[in-house]
Amino acid sequence: MVSSIEKYRIPVTWIFAIALSALLLFSESRLEEANPFLTVLLFMTGCFLVGIASLGRLWCTLYISGYKTKKLVTEGPYSICRNPLYFFSFLGAVGVGCATETVTMPIFAILIFALYYPFVIKSEERDLRKRHGEAFASYLRSTPAFFPKYSLLKEPQQYLVAPKLFKKHIFDALWFIWLLGILELLEALHELNVLPVWIKLY
Repeated sequence: MVSSIEKYRIPVTWIFAIALSALLLFSESRLEEANPFLTVLLFMTGCFLVGIASLGRLWCTLYISGYKTKKLVTEGPYSICRNPLYFFSFLGAVGVGCATETVTMPIFAILIFALYYPFVIKSEERDLRKRHGEAFASYLRSTPAFFPKYSLLKEPQQYLVAPKLFKKHIFDALWFIWLLGILELLEALHELNVLPVWIKLY
């Protein structure tokens, strides 16, 4: 049985994404005029975090394609923390927030993750405990929940992957990169006065 949190996780994520998109359509950064160096630094930080997030999400997808509901995956990114896909998504969300060249958006992304995703993780872990019993209990004791511990990294010499499933999820792993392009497009549309600016964010 799917928990209510898991059932509504994707719709809630989309609601927040649409709300933020609507905000970004009609807003721009106050910092661009006040401190151009800071906005460049924020954008470069955002690109760096998005790059790590996209590579990390691809790494996770490689390991869980075809295995997510069939076995307990504890190798690769799943050997350094129990929720690497959420960790890299967190980096990507903060990175996109920084790429808006504001301080408001990355702080907002951090708050959303801090308030919502612990409940999602707990819900999923209850399901995994039921599925995998003592194997998951042992994994839970030895592996951090969210922030990776790279000294725990274990990778096999070979790993069997389902290529069709991997291909199917590549777009999901890379959508943060697409968001950077959309942000640059919105900035250009604001500069050309195609889109009005109603809100200025710090």
